[in-house]
Amino acid sequence: MPVTDGHRVIEIGCVELLGRRLTGRHFHVYLQPDRESDEGAVGVHGITTEFLIGKPRFNEVADEFYEFIKGAQLIIHNAAFDVGFINNEFALMGQHDKTDITQYCTVLDSLALARARHPGQRNSLDALCKRYGVDNTGRELHGALLDAELLADVYLTMTGGQTSLSLAGNATDGNGSGEGSGNTATEIRRLPLDRPRARVIMASESELAEHEARMAAIAKSAGAPALWVQLLDAQAQAAAQ
Repeated sequence: MPVTDGHRVIEIGCVELLGRRLTGRHFHVYLQPDRESDEGAVGVHGITTEFLIGKPRFNEVADEFYEFIKGAQLIIHNAAFDVGFINNEFALMGQHDKTDITQYCTVLDSLALARARHPGQRNSLDALCKRYGVDNTGRELHGALLDAELLADVYLTMTGGQTSLSLAGNATDGNGSGEGSGNTATEIRRLPLDRPRARVIMASESELAEHEARMAAIAKSAGAPALWVQLLDAQAQAAAQ
């Protein structure tokens, strides 16, 4: 459903991340598009023409939405699609200074990121939720706010790891030195005993098959299995004796 066919934005959903944490701040609104909802689209998102009667139009929420996203990095799955619609809504208002979203915020396409990390695999939001163990059982239909929350979890997991190498906490004095934080480099940061267990992501059957195929190809090229494979085989033989 390209924007060139006259389709309009009917729902916007955003959640805010700061320091790789959800802040609880969000922007969510349904919009009156002044046109009938296509039957095929309703099957995807479940939002009917009748439901949108009386909802605000984009121009009524445009300023608030602009202030919410201005200066931010937007993480969008299949960004070109959504960005095209956002730019079009501002263009229809005649606000030509806002018709290029990249002029007032940056855009990261999580679909492109996922494709780079998992080439040749399915990288839809549902597929990524399954791959990274993100619970999407409540996603029976496409919904902007729910999708934003799921994408936040997927993005944080997909790009997971330490966000700081500081052993004494993340507070700084503004120049990155850490002075004035009350911590020293020799302090020990102890993890809370009630911390949630780390998520373990197991390889899928297809990933294991790809791994085995790759190991076989390496062994054929080198004329022998990898050293660590030989070591595992030796340990297995010793244990069997």
